[in-house]
Amino acid sequence: MPADSTQIHNIGYRHYDGPRLGRAYATRSLFSQSLRGAYGLGRSAKSKVLPMILFGVMCAPALIMVAVAVATKANDLPIDYTRYAIVLQAVISLYLAAQAPQTVSRDLRFQTVPLYFSRPIDRVDYVRAKFAALSSALFILTAAPLIVLYVGALLAKLDFADQTKGFAQGLVSVALLSVLFSGIALVISAVTPRRGFGIAAVIAVLTISYGAVSTVQAIAHEQGSSEAISWLGLFSPITLIDGLQTAFLGATSAFPGKEGPSAGAGVVYVVVVLALIAGSYAALLRRYRKAGL
Repeated sequence: MPADSTQIHNIGYRHYDGPRLGRAYATRSLFSQSLRGAYGLGRSAKSKVLPMILFGVMCAPALIMVAVAVATKANDLPIDYTRYAIVLQAVISLYLAAQAPQTVSRDLRFQTVPLYFSRPIDRVDYVRAKFAALSSALFILTAAPLIVLYVGALLAKLDFADQTKGFAQGLVSVALLSVLFSGIALVISAVTPRRGFGIAAVIAVLTISYGAVSTVQAIAHEQGSSEAISWLGLFSPITLIDGLQTAFLGATSAFPGKEGPSAGAGVVYVVVVLALIAGSYAALLRRYRKAGL
């Protein structure tokens, strides 16, 4: 090429002088994006199908109960607020199995985790945002039907004080359930970048543990070991929530023979629930210490 044909192009690279929103803004953005993703918002149409169907399935029984209560002028709702999530635990398990791997395993599979950690957020921010997002998504799923029940109860002119107390107890129960279940599901899902393995593992842990504990409790009930029934409830996430709300939230136990834990045993339930939540958070921090690096 002749020397006189050489050209130097100024393509206009300039230093960024705009606002730097910082670490807190990035963490909030990750939380928002993860929460929206848990319901398929901002993703393809097929990604919205399953979470929206499960949301509808979760709320449909509440709508039917409200319609019946209003039409028949019933004196009470057919189900307690604290009992609703226990009855529909299968829907909750399916939702977590579908959305927990989506929340974390895609970042591991496509090795985008180091991009998050480059700047400005660190591992603590990432784990906190993901944990809070899935917990919030599950709380929306479990609290929405309780709101339907509460509004329906007021429309049916049921006692305001009783319904408000029951509604508040139900919200506390599903809030604890949401944090506990989300932590367990995220730890399981973060172990492997393969979404299919994560789905199967979450379903296995949440459903098989409940089935095993319920079976052993039923055997203990047949043998008259009522005290053992309460302690066996410590070995499954759903029975943990059931026992805790029976001891402290005025719920009716779903254990065989309605043998819920006493207040003394309920303290142990609280300790175990809090330990599992803290342990899940610590396990996620440890998992992401070397993730993708």
